Amino acid sequence: MRTSGSLLAGAVALVTLLAATPAEAQHPQTRQGFWAGVGMGWGSFGLDCDGCGSIDRTGSYSGYLKLGGTLRQDILIGAELNGWTKSEDGATVNLGNASAAAYWYPAAQSGLYLKGGVGYSRLSAEASNLEASDNGFGFLMGVGYDLRVGANTSLSPVVNYFRGGFDGGSADVMQLGLGVTFH
Repeated sequence: MRTSGSLLAGAVALVTLLAATPAEAQHPQTRQGFWAGVGMGWGSFGLDCDGCGSIDRTGSYSGYLKLGGTLRQDILIGAELNGWTKSEDGATVNLGNASAAAYWYPAAQSGLYLKGGVGYSRLSAEASNLEASDNGFGFLMGVGYDLRVGANTSLSPVVNYFRGGFDGGSADVMQLGLGVTFH
C-alpha cells in the first residue's frame, strides 16, 4: 500500500516533468533524407455492401508501417501500409491498405502533418474452412503530430482513415494510434 509521502513524491515528480522544458524544444523539427515509422492502435471497421443489410461498426487492433524520403522540410513522400484485424467466434476479418502517400507539414518548424494517399486495398474473411477475399482501390488520409523525443526520433500520435472500394461495396477503418517515427 502506498503512503501519503510516496503519493506526494509521485505528484511532485509529475509536476516537475510537466514543467520541464519539452524535449521538442531541445530537438528542433528537422526532416531530411530517409524516414520510417511504425505504430499500433485501435480501429473502428465499417462495411457497406450490396445485400449485407445493416452491419454495425466494430473495433479491434490496427497498425501501420510507413517509409519514404524527404522532398523538402514541409513535404515527405513515401509508402504506407495500414491494417486492421479481428477474430471472434472462429471468424477472422482483415482489411489492409498499401498506399503511395504524401505528408505535408503546414508549418515546417512544427510537428503537425496532414497526409493523403491512394493505392491498393484487400479485404478478407475466414470462418469454418470458408475463405473469401476481394481486392480494390485503396484510399488513405490522416493527421498526426511528430513529438520529438530525440534528435531524429519522434513519438507520433495519429488519426488515420483508410478505405477500400470493392466490387459491390466498400470497407473502411478509422484508426487511432501511437507510433515511433525516425527522421
